Amino acid sequence: MVTARISFMGVGGLSQRHATRIGSLSTVGVVAALAAEARALGRAREHRAESASFGNLKFLSDGSMLAISGIGGAAASAAAAALVDAGVSALMVFGTAGGLDPRLVAGSLVLPTDIIVPEGPRWTRIATASLWRERLSAGWRTERPVADGCVLSSGHPVESIADKASLFRDTGAVAVDMESAAVARVAAEHKMPFVCVRVVVDTAADVLPRAVAAASRAGRVRLGRLLLGMAIAPADIAAVIKL
Repeated sequence: MVTARISFMGVGGLSQRHATRIGSLSTVGVVAALAAEARALGRAREHRAESASFGNLKFLSDGSMLAISGIGGAAASAAAAALVDAGVSALMVFGTAGGLDPRLVAGSLVLPTDIIVPEGPRWTRIATASLWRERLSAGWRTERPVADGCVLSSGHPVESIADKASLFRDTGAVAVDMESAAVARVAAEHKMPFVCVRVVVDTAADVLPRAVAAASRAGRVRLGRLLLGMAIAPADIAAVIKL
């Protein structure tokens, strides 16, 4: 069981402007693409004020706010914007990812230092909040390895082993997802701390199942028992929001 409590106070570097805006230093906004991913964070209750632009937001047990976005950058951006409108002071993207680094096994925890974003023929990087990330990492490293490096945010599912190898070679990213860049951009726009927490499900040596890839393109997927197969217990993942 992870003993470190990972609250908003682990963010560090919060400006007085944000503190004044919400009157508290305790509200983290969490974007998860899938309900199955969000369930690993524990029980959530509906937020009283429904976001007109997004839908119902939820509160986790510690008061952090959760938005289940659906898959993809556009959906994640809308969710992050709704959380900002609701008054959060920092943003986290949470969920599963595909492994690119062959050293990462299924269940590996990834807390990237940067998000790599394709910009035409080039790659750009968006940094995560270093102090917040380091405190999260320190709480877990006593029990299991934590990978840092970079996460590539892709506009489409990366299905084949060859494609994964090519992206690893070209970018050096350890894992790939489809939402982190969008959430990072919203955080940067509002000058908020941002972190990314990912758990590898399909490794660099795994082909993404066609059904999952098709569902990802459509912005939906049923994970079922997927998270139950991770090397990290759901109770450990729930500690992400509870410093």
